[in-house]
Amino acid sequence: QVPVVEAGGGLVQAGNSLRLSCKASDHTSSGYAMGWFRQTPGNQREFVAAISWGAGNTEYADSAEGRFTISRDIDKVTIYLQMNNLKPEDTAVYYCAVQRSGAYGLRTHEYEYDNWGKGTQVTVSS
Repeated sequence: QVPVVEAGGGLVQAGNSLRLSCKASDHTSSGYAMGWFRQTPGNQREFVAAISWGAGNTEYADSAEGRFTISRDIDKVTIYLQMNNLKPEDTAVYYCAVQRSGAYGLRTHEYEYDNWGKGTQVTVSS
């Protein structure tokens, strides 16, 4: 399968915003949903947000709730993560991946996703 491709990372000051994008190659490979995870050195990937393609249902980690917004463009097979009021603790590599099955709704565990992208670095300075 063709991995998804993330874009939009960068270096910003605390309080500012960034918008990440993640594109799947086609509708077949985009699964039931797609999600964002992030990882800092020495730590496991942690769930950030996910969105289903059909109904547009969303799920957020507590750390993202109220500051981050996930959205989708079905025609472009692309999801977005709008990140506002960024904090230094948001610094991480952000990864996008595909959730294949929707049998149990949106999932938040890394092992429930595949077709991972290479990630995009987000650095928030204080």
